[in-house]
Amino acid sequence: MKYVLNTCTDPHWNMAHDEFLLEGLQEKVFCLWQNRPSVIIGLNQSAPAEVNLKYLEEKDITLARRVTGGGAVYHDLGNLNYTIAGPSRELENDYGLMAETLRKLGVPAERSGRNDILVEGRKCSGYAKRLSKDRMMIHGTLLWNVNLEVLTQALQVPGSKLQAAGIASVHSRVVNLKEYLPQFCRIQEFQAALQDILAEGDPMITLSQEQLRSIDQMADEKFRRWEWIYGHSPSASFQSSRKFACGTVQVLYTLKHGVFESLTFSGDFLGNRPAEELARQLIGKRVEDIGALPVSLYFDQLTAEEFLTLFE
Repeated sequence: MKYVLNTCTDPHWNMAHDEFLLEGLQEKVFCLWQNRPSVIIGLNQSAPAEVNLKYLEEKDITLARRVTGGGAVYHDLGNLNYTIAGPSRELENDYGLMAETLRKLGVPAERSGRNDILVEGRKCSGYAKRLSKDRMMIHGTLLWNVNLEVLTQALQVPGSKLQAAGIASVHSRVVNLKEYLPQFCRIQEFQAALQDILAEGDPMITLSQEQLRSIDQMADEKFRRWEWIYGHSPSASFQSSRKFACGTVQVLYTLKHGVFESLTFSGDFLGNRPAEELARQLIGKRVEDIGALPVSLYFDQLTAEEFLTLFE
């Protein structure tokens, strides 16, 4: 199978690159690639309901949304990703290809459930697919030496979250493949071995400058935009409660497409004006728009910065 070389680690650009492999080429190809620290959510997921957004901000972890379904995944440079794209009739039987390739390297890998690869009962890979006309894309992760502590924290939703209408992430025990491949000291060696097996002697395809510019444009106009990352989110409900100088404030709210769909405040707090007024002002706005509103009118001595902690 022919392959495309991709050395970019920008997750938004790489999402665009995957979409190009699906829709911009005619032949069957594969690509092995990496992302810098990032969380990639599935097409049908609500970002606030699936990801610890505060932790991502603190650790400078990028958030991106892909064009396929499934759950949220954490990537770093200890993770290797793969993409296979081609005519759907040729990919219909390729779901087990990566597990088969790992077995050729000596890993006792087996497909499990709808989209996992397990090694001795522990997950080392998850994959997803998408159809576009007569072409199909299968892409997934391969945990080589991922920071599992960061992975856990990034995908651990704060306890105040309730439920989401989108597809919830499935958390399971995971394992790094490095444990089973002592013959490889670096992830680059692992990547080279996978590439040799998958290519079977077929050559590399080099994308033209025009094709690369189209990927740049897609990354900027779609995958980097708030409207795609957050605004694409389905409806999700949350609740939170905090004690401030004005008293205890409880909030129950729903976000749809990244903006407030409903909002209710309760508690023993004091304020000069009814909190229902603020709730009405927030409908249709983003969480980050709160900073522009006179919060202290509704909650005595409460700053917008303090108020925002209710929505973390």
